[in-house]
Amino acid sequence: MPLQADHRVTISSSAENSDASGYVLEDQAGHLLRRAHQRHSAIFQATIGDDQLTPLQFAALMKLSDVAETSQNLLGRMTAMDAATMQGVIKRLIARGLIERRPDDVDRRRLLLTLSQDGAKLVRELSAHGRAITDQTLEPLSTSERETFLKLLKRLSGQ
Repeated sequence: MPLQADHRVTISSSAENSDASGYVLEDQAGHLLRRAHQRHSAIFQATIGDDQLTPLQFAALMKLSDVAETSQNLLGRMTAMDAATMQGVIKRLIARGLIERRPDDVDRRRLLLTLSQDGAKLVRELSAHGRAITDQTLEPLSTSERETFLKLLKRLSGQ
């Protein structure tokens, strides 16, 4: 039987962790955002109801549902994904038959994306899960804290 590592970690107070510069990792925005993102990702995977779907794929499907048809480039901008990431997301969604791609009638170099029938059905089925994921992620906060938190996140993300 292989040895298992002891993963218990003792968390000491911020004052105890502070070095001479006063830098405390546990008080830094990036660290806290990463930990919040990890928690949200775990909630997403446990709640979404489709173990093949990633948060980025979900975002692409939901935004494509909102706009009906758009280019891959514009969908990437609307979902805040770089071109390489968007390309991988689209490739996997096409492989699953959830979106369709066709050349633009005006500019044949541009490809337009739409939800397939299966994609539209999945969006209808999973949209309630998306709301539940947000509710569960924000559950530790009061209603007014949630509103403030989301407003502040929008400002931090440039929206």
